[in-house]
Amino acid sequence: MTKTAQATSAPADSADLAAIGARTIPEFDGVHDVWPRGERLRAVREAATAYKARFKEQGQVRAVKSVDIAAAPYPVNYAFHDAVSIPTLPLISMINRMIVVQYDDWNGTPRTLVFEPTMPDGSAEAPFYSNLQKLMDKIPGSKLAEKLMLKYYNEPSDVLRQLGLAPEDIDFCTFDHLHVQDPRMILGSTEVIEGETAPRQPLFGDAKMLVHSRELATLQSLHPMQWAWYVDGGLGGVDPDKFATFDGDIELGPGIALLWTPGHTDGNHSLVINTPDGVWVSSENGISLDNWQPELSKIPGVKRYHEQFGREICPNANTLEDSLDQYDSMIKEKKLADPCKDDPRWLQILPSTEMVPWKRFWPVVPTYLHGGIDYGTITADPR
Repeated sequence: MTKTAQATSAPADSADLAAIGARTIPEFDGVHDVWPRGERLRAVREAATAYKARFKEQGQVRAVKSVDIAAAPYPVNYAFHDAVSIPTLPLISMINRMIVVQYDDWNGTPRTLVFEPTMPDGSAEAPFYSNLQKLMDKIPGSKLAEKLMLKYYNEPSDVLRQLGLAPEDIDFCTFDHLHVQDPRMILGSTEVIEGETAPRQPLFGDAKMLVHSRELATLQSLHPMQWAWYVDGGLGGVDPDKFATFDGDIELGPGIALLWTPGHTDGNHSLVINTPDGVWVSSENGISLDNWQPELSKIPGVKRYHEQFGREICPNANTLEDSLDQYDSMIKEKKLADPCKDDPRWLQILPSTEMVPWKRFWPVVPTYLHGGIDYGTITADPR
């Protein structure tokens, strides 16, 4: 049970998807139900290959721009599934990025989507981070350690101003999953968050949050193995109509899709966009390209993990609700992503939260870093 009454919402049907200009992706129908698991992985590869060809033919997004939000600590053993083979600092830092995408939906309506509008104050409420803070407060010199790992760049509202946008310009927001996210801080609430004096107002006006029905259901009824990574009570006082739920895989318009990539969480989904340089994918199944391409990694132990176990990926494994599903999902992402223009050995996968390249964490630093994404020009109210 969670601390407060929770918002509820039924999964979207075809009429609901049409209302937001979206549609389902038939190539992936039934793929995640294939048995046995080896056959499922083969089915995922085949479906992703088939869909990519059609996806690229449909067109490109109008514009996309990423902006850094904050850097926060994260355990090394989670980041690379215990693969790092030499003694290192127990924590590294990773950067949350907010991505703004402008596109036309399937009704021909110009839309603006905000992906990963993380509110650092909300993330600090999640038990994992609140417990980590309590632990660090007991350690001599912890304030210096915080300065080495924490860095604040922008609030989501700052990003809008930088891009010349107003809250009412945003149609949708979404996270690949709801770990350490407090929907009250994004969608507004009729309740007062503990420690505050007034209810939160919506950050993006009337924008709806796109969320996989399984992810929303998880936050409504947390299992003890999930609890530490979610903000318990984060749905308190949130208007259920602020959510637009979906099941499986959907495409929002030409050149933009949300692919169901379960495993890291049950309702995890990945942003896929088509740009002048080809297809990009973004999620937190990994925190650096080393997770998706361990055979190229220079982080000690990660390439050996690939060679020793014969695994094509090295997952970001702070939770393992289903590690086989996460493996399949990362293969799904790899099949969709195009090679990088600057170095074709690497794929155009931008972790939604990316490990920092700071030398103080060497040798656990990214072998290759995209550092962001920027195409076209974001414009106010493209409608």
